[in-house]
Amino acid sequence: MDLTIESLQERLETQGYICDQDLVLTLYLSLKLAKPLLVEGAPGVGKTEVAKALAGALNTDLIRLQCYEGLDENRALYEWNYQRQLLKIEIARGTCEPSALEKDLFDMEYLLERPLLKAIRADKRVVLLIDEIDKTDPEFEAFLFELLSDFQVSIPELGTIKARQIPAVVLTSNGERELSDGLKRRCIYLYIDYPTVEKEARILQVKVPQARKELVYQVVQAVNFIRSQLNLKKKPSIAETLDWARALVAMHADALTPEIVGQTLNLILKNRDDQEMLKREIGLRGLVEKSLGTKGDEGTCCQCIHHHR
Repeated sequence: MDLTIESLQERLETQGYICDQDLVLTLYLSLKLAKPLLVEGAPGVGKTEVAKALAGALNTDLIRLQCYEGLDENRALYEWNYQRQLLKIEIARGTCEPSALEKDLFDMEYLLERPLLKAIRADKRVVLLIDEIDKTDPEFEAFLFELLSDFQVSIPELGTIKARQIPAVVLTSNGERELSDGLKRRCIYLYIDYPTVEKEARILQVKVPQARKELVYQVVQAVNFIRSQLNLKKKPSIAETLDWARALVAMHADALTPEIVGQTLNLILKNRDDQEMLKREIGLRGLVEKSLGTKGDEGTCCQCIHHHR
């Protein structure tokens, strides 16, 4: 596939992923240089969606390894199918030499592929998502070095297995801990921040086309104010902004009111202390007033939305 920066952006936007030029360029270079992409940012800014949209843009499969504390190579790379091996031993008992049986038992047909091995052995280029790598320990990071550098893995009983097709690798991190220099050296780095009002309005217009442009404007202004001006324990993610907009549409709301905000506040603030902070420091009516912004801001945002309708 002969991609250009422009065609890649078009393909991503057909998947409903609104992205700026810096993100597209970084993603394009990752593909062209065949280097893993490390995407860092706060929870909910769209890091995982990068991999999902890329798989759609390349018309290929997404293979996902969800990371967690204690993850090891048996869960990430492979396991032997012990039940089948035991059954083979029972069937072959007394009919073949032990050395020949042992060799036969450690063959690919008795291997259970986990996400990393599945991506390496895929017949076509896939997108491999290693999600929330910062939740694993440094030893697991080191285990990934061979895959990230040479696109191969080592299995003691079988030797080195090289990738049939080099996968497009996307790693995400919420920044819960500092990643090793060894991992960072093997990747192209991208930081994603919360979107601007204009960008989030475009996202809502694509994802929630039923919402009127005035309502979209109010929602993104309100969420932007909440994220930037309140010291919250958990800032609303883009997904929560979308949920709020969809709920307002379902309620046939044409605009935010203090009553509607109070009824739906649990969709954007999912922490009791954060909800109380908003009510105490700005109030429901105050948030509605902030969502209207200034006249100049409103004109700019509405023009942007109208342009992308």
